[in-house]
Amino acid sequence: MTLSVQWLTMGVMLLSGLGMGIVFDGYRVLSNELRFPRWWLPVLDILYWMTAAVVVFRMLYASNNGEVRAYVFLGLAIGVLIYHWFMSKTVIRSVRWMIRAAQALIRFVLKVFHIIVVKPILLLYKIAIVSLGFGTAITIYLMKIVIQLLRPIYILLWWMLRPMIKPLWRLLKPYWSKLQLRAGIGRLKAAAVNKWKHWLRRD
Repeated sequence: MTLSVQWLTMGVMLLSGLGMGIVFDGYRVLSNELRFPRWWLPVLDILYWMTAAVVVFRMLYASNNGEVRAYVFLGLAIGVLIYHWFMSKTVIRSVRWMIRAAQALIRFVLKVFHIIVVKPILLLYKIAIVSLGFGTAITIYLMKIVIQLLRPIYILLWWMLRPMIKPLWRLLKPYWSKLQLRAGIGRLKAAAVNKWKHWLRRD
């Protein structure tokens, strides 16, 4: 292996160490800010280290065909230390700022949606309810007025037709009683037939 390949591999490992530090702080801050359950942290740690191992090996394979040498671990250690000393606080602040910016953006979008969509719908609903109630009240009021206006006509008609209605009622009363009796017999007959059909189907 040539010296240039070794330096290239060490530089790639150094960048991998920096990346591991950035991702580790990022997901830690994210889990704290979003208040993940505590039992999630060991799971996330395992997933992080598994992913980091796969990525580092992939980078190592791309740089020197996967040969593990001492300078590989040295490059990783230097990258992690450089990140911890010079970049960790900045990354943590940046991640927190991005989380708060995303939360503020979501709140803004929800507020705009509430103003543009929800409030007009609620206003239209209230207007419709008020209009419906107002229209119903006016309709009932007008019906009462119409009934009051028609009442004298109804009383007059009843007074004029009453002498003819009473004799006609006495004349038709026997036939009406017979019709009601026949209707009752028909209903009983239909009920008996239905019961009989139901009993035959059950058997």
